[in-house]
Amino acid sequence: MKEKEIDNIEKDSKGLSALMRLIRPKQWIKNGFIFMPLFFGGELFNTGALLAGVIAFFAYSFAASSIYCFNDIYDVEADRRHPVKCHRPIASGAVSVKQAYGLMFLMLILSIGFSSLLDGWKTMGIILFYWCLNLGYCAKFKQYAIIDVCIVAFGFVLRLLAGGVATGVVLSKWIVLMTFLITLFMSFAKRRDDVIRMEKTGEAPRKNTSRYNLTFINQAITITASVTLVCYIMYTVSPEVLEHFHTDKLYLTTVFVLVGLLRYIQIAVVDQQSGDPTKILLRDRITQVIVVAWLAAFLFLIYIA
Repeated sequence: MKEKEIDNIEKDSKGLSALMRLIRPKQWIKNGFIFMPLFFGGELFNTGALLAGVIAFFAYSFAASSIYCFNDIYDVEADRRHPVKCHRPIASGAVSVKQAYGLMFLMLILSIGFSSLLDGWKTMGIILFYWCLNLGYCAKFKQYAIIDVCIVAFGFVLRLLAGGVATGVVLSKWIVLMTFLITLFMSFAKRRDDVIRMEKTGEAPRKNTSRYNLTFINQAITITASVTLVCYIMYTVSPEVLEHFHTDKLYLTTVFVLVGLLRYIQIAVVDQQSGDPTKILLRDRITQVIVVAWLAAFLFLIYIA
């Protein structure tokens, strides 16, 4: 094979790799919240509902990737000044703005195409609302402290709602509350990394970082973690849940939730590495063991016991 052809193949490979990094498929793990209605609704082994959940998962993932493209386009100048984000595909020059726009709309079209496979238009409506909300978040709302983390947390509630509508599972009010609270908790923990970086370098990674400080962030993390735990306990002992699952032992799974919250706080406060929740879930073995143990216990209690 000629040297020029080899160079072209290498360039194509690098270009494809850069495009993949732009749409961030690793972040699709967040869209696993779409399956929570199936899991908590006791319908995890319902083939039809599970297939609808898979379709909704990809529809939401493509929409999220479209937003990632827009975010990197909009923040390209700020990313170039950031010590870590300067390596993002657009900021580094690996992907042009024109290519990013093309990929952004391709992802949106794929999202609409997948969501159209589901019965009715409600799932598509939720996903499009999420898409529009996050355009506003990237362009403006993320500049405002507290509002930014609330929108991020609400985005996970929308994932939950999309999963419920797509699979036909009625959501418990406790699941909705817990989803908002746990993701709000993780969002504050993520902002903690930004505050630490600002205190070390004297430069705010985000425009709104100056409206946070470690005292506020630590208190916010403590409050949201506490309320999340209380909400989970109330869920496990609520009459409607006991009646639905025909067991009064769900409260035993609280220990895993408590240990999981403590582990996350340890990563945020002691290790100071809470900047990317996805990386924590994918790399931290202790967190993985806690999550798997909680899932196994919950599965045993609602599907086997």
